[in-house]
Amino acid sequence: MKIPSELKHKPVIVSEDYDRIDGRKANNSDAKGLSLGLAQWNERGKVDISAKVWRYTGEKWSRQSEELPLHRVLDLAILIVKSRKVFLERYHKNEKDYPNYPQLDRIGLQGDAMNVSVCEDNPFIGDDMDLFEAALAKDDEIISERLNILGGLIKDLQS
Repeated sequence: MKIPSELKHKPVIVSEDYDRIDGRKANNSDAKGLSLGLAQWNERGKVDISAKVWRYTGEKWSRQSEELPLHRVLDLAILIVKSRKVFLERYHKNEKDYPNYPQLDRIGLQGDAMNVSVCEDNPFIGDDMDLFEAALAKDDEIISERLNILGGLIKDLQS
């Protein structure tokens, strides 16, 4: 399906037919495309690039389509990788191994840090962590494939 180019987000680089490869929703997803382009929130004289997930309801482009600045996409990737690492190590480590628990890590960014923590405000955190871990394990092949590709592309950038 062709991504619309007449809307406020102006696609420059696109991945159309994304619904065919959208993880567990492959071939049955409303996410029809991904794009990198000129952000819809641009003001005169100021241009930002954004990433967008294009959702289609079967009748029209959805308001649930998401547009994110590129740094947020990368921050989400960092959070995914760190979370996966924490859950892979979960049975080899415990709260004592994290001296600032529930904080799991501080990842330096822009002179400060991204805090990665367990959400203690969630009254069902124990059960939800088990469910999260089970979902990560169920999707391990899908996630690992993408992380391996991402790692290789990053390595290519550095050489």
